[in-house]
Amino acid sequence: TCDTGDQQTTAAVHLKAAAATIVERLKDVATFEGEDAVFECRLSQETAQEAQWFLGDVPLQSNEMNEIRVQGTRHSLILRKVTLEDCGSISFKVGQHSSAA
Repeated sequence: TCDTGDQQTTAAVHLKAAAATIVERLKDVATFEGEDAVFECRLSQETAQEAQWFLGDVPLQSNEMNEIRVQGTRHSLILRKVTLEDCGSISFKVGQHSSAA
């Protein structure tokens, strides 16, 4: 606000949060059948944006076979007791950014 005594004007500042980017990308994982496979990536900031993991084109959810964790900026996917059918591309997407291994 600017006040000159007999006149006054007011303006507002509006900020738009920057979108999170992927700063630590996924790495390929090789393991034995029956063991767990762990994938991790890190974002530039904590975000309310929807993040999603995929096996091929299939979206993954946390369940008895897949554990999805978020700890601050670190996002993790644990594939429990992998089988040969789990071989393929794992991808992580947030906003317009993605990483695959």
